[in-house]
Parts: sequence; C-alpha cells; structure tokens
Amino acid sequence: MFNSIQPLDIYNKNINILIGSGASADLFPTLGLQIKNSKNELESIETLATHFENDPEKKTALFMHYYNTCICPAQRFDPDLIDDEDGLVNLESYEAFLKTVLGLLDRRQDANRKVNIFTTNYDGCLAHAANKILGEGSYDFVVNDGAAGFFSRFLHAKNFNTYQCQTGVFERTIYSIPQINIINLHGSVYWYKDDEKIKVDYQAERDSILMPSMIKKIEGFSNYLTTKGGTTAGIPNVDYTSTQIDRFWVKYKKLPIVNPTKWKFHETVFEEHYYQMLRLLSYELEKPNSILITFGFSFADEHILKLIQRSLSNPQLQTFICCYSDKSAKSLAKDFRLWRNVTIIGPPVGEKLNFEAFNKYIFSLKPQKYVPPEVEDLV
Repeated sequence: MFNSIQPLDIYNKNINILIGSGASADLFPTLGLQIKNSKNELESIETLATHFENDPEKKTALFMHYYNTCICPAQRFDPDLIDDEDGLVNLESYEAFLKTVLGLLDRRQDANRKVNIFTTNYDGCLAHAANKILGEGSYDFVVNDGAAGFFSRFLHAKNFNTYQCQTGVFERTIYSIPQINIINLHGSVYWYKDDEKIKVDYQAERDSILMPSMIKKIEGFSNYLTTKGGTTAGIPNVDYTSTQIDRFWVKYKKLPIVNPTKWKFHETVFEEHYYQMLRLLSYELEKPNSILITFGFSFADEHILKLIQRSLSNPQLQTFICCYSDKSAKSLAKDFRLWRNVTIIGPPVGEKLNFEAFNKYIFSLKPQKYVPPEVEDLV
C-alpha cells in the first residue's frame, strides 16, 4: 500500500525535496551494474571505484565507462529528440512533479513562496521541464538555479536567498512570485569553470572527451559490467598506453561533477560550492516547520546521509523517504530507525515506486488510492 503525502499537511511549511538518479532512470543509466562481488552482491560504479583505487588501469577503464554511459548522454541531452515511450513518460513525470510543487506554492499566502529542490543529478531534466512549463504560459513562477548575470551567468550560493515580487501599478500591493530553487549538489553538465568562478550556460555544447578509438577499446569492458552473470574477479583488462591514460584524466578532472570515489570534486572551485550547498541543505532542514521529501536517492553519498541524520534532531523537521523497492525501504528503515520524525514510504511487495507512481500515489495535489492489479482486474 502506497502511503501518500497529504498536500494540506505540507503546503504552508518549508518544503525541501531531494531527488536522486532514480528520477531519471528511464533517460540515463544509473550507477548500478549487473556483475556481483564475492559476497554475491551487485556492484556499482561507486563500489568498483573504491575497489580499483590502487589499480590505475582498471580504474581508468571504469571511469571511461562511467563517462561514456552516464555523463556524455547527459551532456548531449535534448528533450526534443527523445522518442522512446519510457523516456517520454519520464519527462512527463518531471513536468507533473513540478506542477504539483507549483500547486502547493499557489496555496501559500505568505511572502516566502519558494520550494527548494536539491538534486544529485547533473542532467538538465528539471531545468528543461521548468522551461517547458514556463513556455506553456499556464503558470507564473521563477526558476532560481543560483546563477546571476546578463550575457554571462555565474553561480553563487547567496543567489538562493533572493526572490522576486510583483507590484501593482501604484505600488500599493506586493505579490511574491512562486519560486523553485534548483540546487545541484553533485554538479551539472551546464557548469563551466571560468577562472575561480562557475559559469552556467544551458546553450553551450560539449564535445566528448573520449575519442572514438577509446570508446571502441572499452567496449568489451563496458559490456561485461552491464551483462548479468559476471563477477568482480572476472572483469577484463583494457590495453592502452600511459599517454592515453594521462590524457583522459587531464580532461576528466575538468568536469564539473562529483567524482564517485568518496563523492569528491576534483576542482577546488566546485568543491567549495559543494560544501556551500551542503550547508544550505543543513540550514533549511534546521528551520522550524520544515519538510524533507526524498525520491530516487539511495543515500550512497555519506556526506548527505550524515547531514540529514544530524538534522533530524530538529523535532519540527518531518522527513518522508520514498524508496523504489520494498527491499530498499527495509534497508533505509534500519538506517533511520532512531528517529520518529521519519516516514519510510515504499511500494507493496513485488511493485516498484518509479517516478510515475510517485506522482500518482505519493506526491500529488490529489493522491490516488492504489489498487492492486488483481483487484483492478475484477472491477
């Protein structure tokens, strides 16, 4: 049974939403792999990155695979070119999600009409969905990604503290415009290092840092990681020169994304912003009457896990952790068993809580009641 989050219980509170890679699972590959370790546990990019910390050849091959399958598709993402049904449904789920957020903001009467959406995804799904809704003209709202400027826009943490108002003709009335803050915790493919600043540009195009010959070289390695039946011990080697390895890492370390090895940025300027955004998340969760909703987030980032656990000492923070499967719900229930202000929401046994189901049964202005398939067939 899906437990819905009642909109009347949260609309007038300080709403914070944390979204992970599960929200974009039908558009981009997640960090999960199909091979298993010696304990018969599925491996992931994170676990193998740690496992190969002292094996430069396989570590390089792993990060080439990571870049080619996860990062590059996000860099080249164009919602107008998505034609498969699952991908289109995923994009529609982002739009439905944002419209629910805007519906909650419309009910507020105070000046602070904003919702913070923290995301560990570096894709542009939230920005593209927001842009499409704005283009339709049905909602009046502001998207704040933390960047400010005119021809060139630069990122700064202080920009999340601003909001816009409209006034009447004679300035006798002030109306706060609903605002969605999009806060990229793990970086974004639309960020660029510009001296000691971070430039945000949604129009710039990026070329792949991997030559076609290198993509061909890691083909067998990638196929092994993503095919069921393999083991960690059986991962094949990739034959390349030290020059090819060095050339890759020089380019890779310039990327504005968190490195899965212990979740760190390579560039200092990105690292500083990462910790500023963690402080922002902590600050928001410590406010009175706060709400945290997580979806598609595995809590693999220990910084975020521990931050949220510390924040739960705030008795006025109510947290809803939405899990993809019943198994993950049971696992996270153990991690958060000490706190009574946490509600773990998982699907019925055998079902999955994907983005479409999240919008339909959990997070909606009018949550629907879940009907098991066998009952639905009898109606």
